[in-house]
Amino acid sequence: MTDVHPTAIVDPRARLAAGVRVGPYTVIDGDVEVGEGTTIGAHCVLTGHTRIGRENRIFHFCSIGEANQDKKYRGEPTRLVIGDRNTIREYCSLNRGTAQDRGETTVGHDNWIMAYCHVAHDCVVGSHTVFANHATLAGHVWIGDHAVLGGFTGVHQFVRVGAHVMAGVSSVVLQDVPPYVTVAGHPCAPHGINAEGLKRRGFGPGALAALKQAYKTLYRSGLPLAEAREALAAQAAQAPEVQALVDFLATSTRGIVR
Repeated sequence: MTDVHPTAIVDPRARLAAGVRVGPYTVIDGDVEVGEGTTIGAHCVLTGHTRIGRENRIFHFCSIGEANQDKKYRGEPTRLVIGDRNTIREYCSLNRGTAQDRGETTVGHDNWIMAYCHVAHDCVVGSHTVFANHATLAGHVWIGDHAVLGGFTGVHQFVRVGAHVMAGVSSVVLQDVPPYVTVAGHPCAPHGINAEGLKRRGFGPGALAALKQAYKTLYRSGLPLAEAREALAAQAAQAPEVQALVDFLATSTRGIVR
């Protein structure tokens, strides 16, 4: 059974599953679908072609599924899709996609998105990420699983941030960040692997040693990028964790932070 506050406005087209709770003065407008057990706070606006999964917690004053901020947008029926068990804190905004790209903004599962964060059009956010307060993604950004963005971090459009990356507070990310790497600064620069985060996620001593060696190959060896990629491919044959780094570099189009 849903629990909708009497001051909330819910469009008849919206579909609210069992156990959904909607707070005071919230507006749910249009083709919105909300999964079981999701809670929506006060004064939120959910609109557009938006799909929200199960057991999410959306706090007060959020804008979910609003039209994107791309000047080329002409009202095409693009989408926002949010997975399960995400926490989205106060004053966050997540926009739907554009027809010029995949037409969909996607957020995975079990993400922790703190207050005042923004996820722009056509972004792909993985699962188990953490966005500290005011972290901001421009359009077409890709964020890998378990990435952590420090407060006030800004990610430039079309940039890809790999899995298990740690970006320090106020990082300005203008190029791709390979998996496992810690970055910080304006613009950001690499500062070793995210060793503490990797330990917390079960990476053992052997894997950490292999990733530290891979980091040295990429950033400290003095090798041109093409030669560093060849050396990393050889290392990946002995350490499977390195393969994610090799695959990321093979698909990077903006160049990597160096």
